[in-house]
Amino acid sequence: MLIGLSIAEAAAETGLTADTLRYYERDGLMLRAVPRAPSGHRAYADSDIDWIHLITKLRSTGMPIRDVRRYAELVRAGSGNEEERLELLRAHRRVVLARLAEVQDHLGAIDHKIGIYESRTAGEPAA
Repeated sequence: MLIGLSIAEAAAETGLTADTLRYYERDGLMLRAVPRAPSGHRAYADSDIDWIHLITKLRSTGMPIRDVRRYAELVRAGSGNEEERLELLRAHRRVVLARLAEVQDHLGAIDHKIGIYESRTAGEPAA
């Protein structure tokens, strides 16, 4: 007997909707076809949930679906393509670091304005 999480349980565990989980399967983002219980219902294993968490992190950091799909293809293909996986992740890391630097710059501007208004509301002369 196959034991695993139902799609509703997997959705609750990952914070995604059942529709999103179905989309991930349909679009080739999963490492394997999620097995089915004798009833026909999906049975997500811990490894499926771990992979979904990784996909969620990659997507949350802005990795395009095509790159997530390519990464999944490489992992499914097995060993021998680690250099390509590494380059894909390094390229994404560069994009994330650039975005992070931009956000930090924007945060600096906000902090500067906060400082001005805090000075003004404390009765200090404007700088």
